[in-house]
Amino acid sequence: MSRYEMGTYDVIVVGAGHAGCEAGLACARLGRRTLMLSINLEAVAMMACNPSIGGTGKGHLVREIDALGGEMGLNIDKTFIQSRMLNTAKGPAVHSLRAQADKNRYHIEMKKTLEAEPLLELKQGEVVDLLMEDSPKVCGVVLRTGSIYRAKAVILATGTFLAGKVFIGDSVYESGPNGLAPSTELAQRLREYGLPMRRFKTGTPARALAKSLDYGKMTPQDGDEQIVPFSFMNDSLEEQIEAEGGQVRCWLTYTNEKTHEVIRENFHRSALFGGQIEGVGPRYCPSIEDKVNRFADRKRHQTFIEPEGRYTDEVYIQGMSSSLPEDVQDAFYRTIDGLEHLEIVRPAYAIEYDCIDPLALKATLESRQIENLFCAGQFNGSSGYEEAAAQGLMAGINVVQKLEGLEPFILDRSEAYIGVLIDDLVTKGTNEPYRIMTSRAEYRLLLRQDNADLRLTEKSRQVGLATEERYQKMLRKKELLEKEKERLQRLMLQPEKINPVLEGCGSTPVDEPVSLIEVLRRPQVSYEATASVDPERPEMSRHEQQALAVQIRYEGYIDKQVKQVERFKRLENRRLPEDLDYLSIEGIRTEARQKLDQLRPVSVGQASRISGVSPADINVLLVHLERMRRKK
Repeated sequence: MSRYEMGTYDVIVVGAGHAGCEAGLACARLGRRTLMLSINLEAVAMMACNPSIGGTGKGHLVREIDALGGEMGLNIDKTFIQSRMLNTAKGPAVHSLRAQADKNRYHIEMKKTLEAEPLLELKQGEVVDLLMEDSPKVCGVVLRTGSIYRAKAVILATGTFLAGKVFIGDSVYESGPNGLAPSTELAQRLREYGLPMRRFKTGTPARALAKSLDYGKMTPQDGDEQIVPFSFMNDSLEEQIEAEGGQVRCWLTYTNEKTHEVIRENFHRSALFGGQIEGVGPRYCPSIEDKVNRFADRKRHQTFIEPEGRYTDEVYIQGMSSSLPEDVQDAFYRTIDGLEHLEIVRPAYAIEYDCIDPLALKATLESRQIENLFCAGQFNGSSGYEEAAAQGLMAGINVVQKLEGLEPFILDRSEAYIGVLIDDLVTKGTNEPYRIMTSRAEYRLLLRQDNADLRLTEKSRQVGLATEERYQKMLRKKELLEKEKERLQRLMLQPEKINPVLEGCGSTPVDEPVSLIEVLRRPQVSYEATASVDPERPEMSRHEQQALAVQIRYEGYIDKQVKQVERFKRLENRRLPEDLDYLSIEGIRTEARQKLDQLRPVSVGQASRISGVSPADINVLLVHLERMRRKK
């Protein structure tokens, strides 16, 4: 096949899923001419699985992406059909926003955003090879048509397309997600380049027609009356959703013993148990046959019915992914209350794909083996749209930082869930599709949804991504919160004035004058509840009121966690020389020396989190660093 030159760019992004979109936009908005290539333009920001954004832990990622100047939060705010804040019965650290999307509109709006970006070009084309210099150093890509595009850096964001293989019972065939073509040649070439590849697996439930369901047998699940936007640039979304006809209702039903019996009788026909699937699946999102097998004592499992959009009759049967044959799917779905006459339009399937071992990546998401090759999303062994988008954004920023000879842009574990996500992947690795959870963050009281802009927007502004409008909005919020806390501290209220409010909130009355800030530290009393005794208060958005309430009520706990972070930073700020010869350091165990030499941690803190490196090894390392310092 003949090859021919088609153009030169600063950056090429391979893939236009959630990682690719954020990577491409970040590079272009930072002033770099960028080419995005997708095997099919229908795959741009495609929701191949659940039609939603956010959820526990994931909502934090979306807020952080937005605070940094990414697009996911803005796009879901444009296209959501239902919004709910999860975990509201628990503390603010784990409150997580989740929104159902009109999945086709989500794709359309993101594609329009990409097409409108001045320095970004979006093209359909399958990448089959990388262009390499001797270093080895990537310098472009080759398409199936023979087209050659050159670039200073390449970002791989291939999702589940690499050597994709779909399983429905004993039917096994090469395919990407949602019936699109897989990428087979590129997968083979990456292995030939010596990249440490592995096989992972994920799956998706069936889609059915809403008109075939009996909603009278299900429990309605409505959205929140007060809608909290994902993007800090939006103060309110109620008028928008009302103009579109209001929020769309979801529904809850359950599997039962009959469902489980049908599944158990057909275990032998599942690709999962039949040995056809080699890839490792996600622990926290198992298929229904895996649930029935692993939790044999459970009498039922939740099943959510989620509309896929306003202009389609398709619904998503959440919690019911499967690799069983279509006839078995028909049988077990129809044992569920409300689904007795279910009409499946897209069967459930499992998909297996190639991804890289993330231990082969630097904290910037650049390959350790091939210079200027950056990696993002499910290609790095993660699962989920939000995890992918976060990595895409960080890869895009770091590509530009490197091309401009600037310091890497790395968020540590005390600064962002994004920092936790990437540090977990490149330091600890993963043996299964990685999913972010609030429990993975040691400092989650500091890494709340409500303060993502206060934590991250200034950092993003420094690298040039956050717009001036976004930055000024954050500064106004910061100043407003500081002044309001000072005002509330000074505002003293007499018992006869504040006690009716306290009694109305179910809180104990006071006998002496009390500051309003002390009143607001009580868990029963909200900021809104004290409006009648505080006519001088400034006008504040819902974002700002939420952030203020948390800062006041949890001040003592927050101060304690800030001190913990200061101790963490001491190790994190102890940088390690890039050329440090770990293999020659006496006193460090052999396994630890090998791991340190392989992963080349950037700091003592990162070194301490590597599997196989003990506290004793870290102490020896610190002594060695001190000796080096004295010699210098």
